[in-house]
Amino acid sequence: MSNARPLYLDAAVDSSVRAQDLLSRMTLEEKVGQMMQLDAREDLDAQVLDVHVGSILHASPERLQRAHELVKRTRLRIPLLVGEDCIHGHSFQYGATIFPTQLGMAASWNPELLEDVARATAREVAVTGIHWTFSPVLCIARDLRWGRVDETFGEDPFLIGELSSAMIRGYQGRGLADPESILATAKHFAGYSETQGGRDATEADLSRRKLRSWFLPPFERVAREGCGSFMLGYQTTDGIPISTNSWLLDDVLRGEWGYGGMLVTDWDNVGRMVWEQKLQPDYAHAAAAAVTAGNDVIMTTPRFFEGALDAVAQGLLAPDAFDRAVLRILRTKFEMGLFEDNRSVVADRVQEVVGNAEHRLLNQEVARQSIVLLRNQGLLPLPVGDVETTRKVAVIGLLGDDAQAQLGDWAGSSGQANWLPDGQPREKITTVVDGLKLVLPEAWSVSFSPGYRMFTLAPDPLGDVFEDGQPRPELVVPCEPDESLIDAAVAAAHDADYVIVVVGDHIELVGEGKSTATLELIGDQVALLEAIAATGKPMVTVLMASKPMVLPDVAMRSAGLLWAANPGMEGGLAIAEILAGSVNPSGRLPISFPRHVGQQPTFYNQVRGQHGDRYADLTQEPAFVFGEGLSYSPVTYSSVTVHTERVALGEDVVFSIEVENIGSVAVVETVQVYVSDVVTSVSWADQELKGYERVPLEAGELRRITFRLPSSKCSIVDADGNRVVESGEFEIRVGPSSKIENLAKARFFIDANCMP
Repeated sequence: MSNARPLYLDAAVDSSVRAQDLLSRMTLEEKVGQMMQLDAREDLDAQVLDVHVGSILHASPERLQRAHELVKRTRLRIPLLVGEDCIHGHSFQYGATIFPTQLGMAASWNPELLEDVARATAREVAVTGIHWTFSPVLCIARDLRWGRVDETFGEDPFLIGELSSAMIRGYQGRGLADPESILATAKHFAGYSETQGGRDATEADLSRRKLRSWFLPPFERVAREGCGSFMLGYQTTDGIPISTNSWLLDDVLRGEWGYGGMLVTDWDNVGRMVWEQKLQPDYAHAAAAAVTAGNDVIMTTPRFFEGALDAVAQGLLAPDAFDRAVLRILRTKFEMGLFEDNRSVVADRVQEVVGNAEHRLLNQEVARQSIVLLRNQGLLPLPVGDVETTRKVAVIGLLGDDAQAQLGDWAGSSGQANWLPDGQPREKITTVVDGLKLVLPEAWSVSFSPGYRMFTLAPDPLGDVFEDGQPRPELVVPCEPDESLIDAAVAAAHDADYVIVVVGDHIELVGEGKSTATLELIGDQVALLEAIAATGKPMVTVLMASKPMVLPDVAMRSAGLLWAANPGMEGGLAIAEILAGSVNPSGRLPISFPRHVGQQPTFYNQVRGQHGDRYADLTQEPAFVFGEGLSYSPVTYSSVTVHTERVALGEDVVFSIEVENIGSVAVVETVQVYVSDVVTSVSWADQELKGYERVPLEAGELRRITFRLPSSKCSIVDADGNRVVESGEFEIRVGPSSKIENLAKARFFIDANCMP
């Protein structure tokens, strides 16, 4: 018998060769187990030793160490691939840097900054033994009732592509062999967010042409750029679950785009075909469908193991049907160097890297750029110049000093990790109250009054768990106004010179399986706003909400209005700096704000053509539009100059515009470029974002900004589903938001039949 060292253990050999050698040594059971990703909070011994699991998630530091020790007792000692939902920071690591939520970061319109966020997150994740993040989310948020809007980059495919690409570069760094890099995941492929009525994971009513028009382009970009994995959505489209949609997975993703990375199902997608969607009679048929469709990693379907083996026994699958998936998984593990170093916890570096001072400073800058000033009647910034003058500021509203709520979903105490019951350390979080005390002059005082209750919780009458054993969210029951809380807040307002009212939503109203039928402020928040406004004191409303909400008239009449999403650990400091004027707000909306939930959806790039332009009882205009946001210094735009009025396909359209800061302080202006195809062969959006530039301007500075727009970007998807550029006239629209009346316009012509 030869004692030669197995080829797969030779680090000098190509990863594909090593993977093939190891595959040839594996039993059927080991292959099936390698495709499984299981919840490490359950029976680890059985998962590793009996099921031969290839990947785990939701592993506390202690259980992660235990899992690696168990691997040493297995026959082939194949290392685990460890995943986690590190969505806006290392979500469930105590003391990690928690950034604003993805939607909040999108308000920065700053890809370079988001690449830095992902790089910092990767460093914190890697030293704690995690290899794989299920981020970023490339879903397009259109129906705001959907509970996962906060996880998206908003409503525009171009902006989503820019920001997602940046985060993937940050996560994957110099390549997967780099011990400071982690595997990124583009999710949820594809169209998951386009659910009916905002209901999470239901049917997404999307044609293939509509998918190609808006929902697939961000995914195509990152697939071609080398994103390491794709996660498949929960929903069905045209009656077919994404996990078994051969057109999307084989024809488009693997075929047209040539994607070679891993495909991972979302949580129990395979099991849901049996117990929820009722599309498969049993786990054998469900496993066969999933494997045949090309899924690689099956997330948290424990019965996939027995189902896959039964499928082979029944002749539904050939014994080698798993080889394609297992080869991809093994190749990824070899490329990451896990066989030489399983990249477990680097204990002596955890304290040095996780939540360090450098990452905290980055978090402060991200928070500053994530906040959008929506209204200012001259009150802001607060007059802090006279440091000797005594002023009183009352912060009113529970969210003004709720540290954990400020972090949003996927952040410690948000419910997904049972090893952080109290969330992140309070001393690492700066609330609005904390921030104002740090930023305002010493002679100023800051008081706090909670002012309202939002809701109580009641058990779901259908039971505490779903059919697969997962917990059902409790039901939210709005509170009636609490007069004593409101009276105390009114008294605080009367005693103050300025009132900052912080309203919004809470984690029980946010996330997976938590869509909302309404978008209004819940509980007695509106009653509180009305009572404070009645005092006549200068009032600023801060909306700290996971997604856009329908704001009452009293908030819309505030002297100042800010949206802070869930602004992360440094959010309170950033809000205070903007209120005090030490930071000039630069955030711009990545998503529109409706006036009423009945307007849904309100996204800006609507397809042209309808009877009239309003409802009989309400305008169709959003309260605030995509791209909108104010600063403390007004910027004016000149007319657009098009330098190439007629171009051939393949040439660039060159145009320029002058922008001038006519105010007294420096500003960063986000100059936005939209294109309208004047006449199209099929219905199309009236305008689409095609570029932008964040332009720093000193007080009084005038700058000419020149853009080069590839004519290939002026494409549509025709009736046959092909992306084409049609000959004809186009309109360039440049300005501070998507609001058409505020855009400077000029026309050019593309001759698509003429090549340069």
